[in-house]
Amino acid sequence: MEKQTAAFDYAPAPESRSVVDIAPSYGLFIDGEFTEAADGKVFKTVSPSTEEVLSEVARAGAEDVDRAVKAARRAFVTWSALPGSERAKYLFRIARIIQERSRELAVLETLDNGKPIKETRDADLPLVAAHFFYYAGWADKLDHAGFGNNPRPLGVAGQVIPWNFPLLMLAWKIAPALATGNTVVLKPAETTPLSALFFADICRQAGLPKGVVNILTGYGDAGAALVEHPDVNKVAFTGSTNVGKAIARSVAGTDKKVTLELGGKGANIVFDDAPIDQAVEGIVTGIFFNQGQVCCAGSRLLVQESIQDELLDSLKRRLSTLRLGDPLDKNTDIGAINSAEQLARITALTETGEAEGAERWSAPCELPSAGYWFAPTLFTNVTQAHTIARDEIFGPVLSVLSFRTPDEAVAKANNSQYGLSAGIWTEKGSRILAVAGKLRAGVVWANTFNKFDPTSPFGGYKESGFGREGGRHGLEGYLDV
Repeated sequence: MEKQTAAFDYAPAPESRSVVDIAPSYGLFIDGEFTEAADGKVFKTVSPSTEEVLSEVARAGAEDVDRAVKAARRAFVTWSALPGSERAKYLFRIARIIQERSRELAVLETLDNGKPIKETRDADLPLVAAHFFYYAGWADKLDHAGFGNNPRPLGVAGQVIPWNFPLLMLAWKIAPALATGNTVVLKPAETTPLSALFFADICRQAGLPKGVVNILTGYGDAGAALVEHPDVNKVAFTGSTNVGKAIARSVAGTDKKVTLELGGKGANIVFDDAPIDQAVEGIVTGIFFNQGQVCCAGSRLLVQESIQDELLDSLKRRLSTLRLGDPLDKNTDIGAINSAEQLARITALTETGEAEGAERWSAPCELPSAGYWFAPTLFTNVTQAHTIARDEIFGPVLSVLSFRTPDEAVAKANNSQYGLSAGIWTEKGSRILAVAGKLRAGVVWANTFNKFDPTSPFGGYKESGFGREGGRHGLEGYLDV
């Protein structure tokens, strides 16, 4: 019997790698110069989709952290004294260079992180530039931000970012810090160091004074040394709740200001009057965007009992059309998992879900032989007692629970140690407002999910952390108020 072709067979549409020139090795960026680690240590960064080594990167130690903090402290004297309108010029310049180099940076991010090119190109990079433009606009208006007259910068900001949105998390951290007159020492995640190093080059291209931004590539020990450094005035961290708790303990009793943006187990609530097709697209965006490696992912689907079967049939049909594979292919929907370690965690948690009696369904798809891959998966027959309904999996795995009344939906959504995000799907504006007001989540989306904007604050409750990033609120963490 001859093979029937699907209605939409896609020919490969690979984005060219030629726009990115990755050097064989990179140093640390301290005081405006690239330099080796004091002890000469290096580590390799690999592409998650192919496991090829992309580059060798200097591994920072405590001595390098000290050098970077000293450089930032020296630079703070002149940087903080500049009028806001002058600081704004540098931020606007950085934003424009990011736009000019966005194709190069998108390909680089896809190579180093494993996420699809259409996400880096259409979501990450436009948002990165937008954050620098937005905070550039605030730099000379801090008197009007609602934090009193002439609010002062704190000093040196030590910033530690994760691997799921390497360049976007850098922008969330660095843009408000510079706009408010602080200087920065930033440590990117060890699996995704390259875009931060390219950003260091952008700082030089923009003529940013030496020492205002320092980039230290390395492992957790470098992050810990940065957080604990006595001359750091502000700590900003995005990452796991466990590391966030350790940071909170280490800065307790000091006068360091802290913002923590940690894990999540977001509830995506679908009521019986929701537009099913639109809700299905929102569910897919909520949990399969960036392979579910999103702290605010809608990883718990709460669906009203009367429409559960119809919604799940539609959702499974949609998942069967997602294309998994080469992240540089413009048609790819699902890219690679960021590391072997993360893949092992996702695998272990899904096995726990099956062992505890939840019913697993994975979209039929062929996984590439090299790299780190996981098929889009959903679990039904999930109760609130299941591990997969409580623990953050940080992968393309959706747990489905049902409810009968709005009160039950709210109770189940709030039954979590996390409180970062939630989604509500309904035709009724009154229901959106009533339910949103009861949800203990820092961000609540209505009839959409995973939409971000630099003007809007982001952050969590409970074990999802404290403090806000983005918007006017994001300035407060970098000001002495």
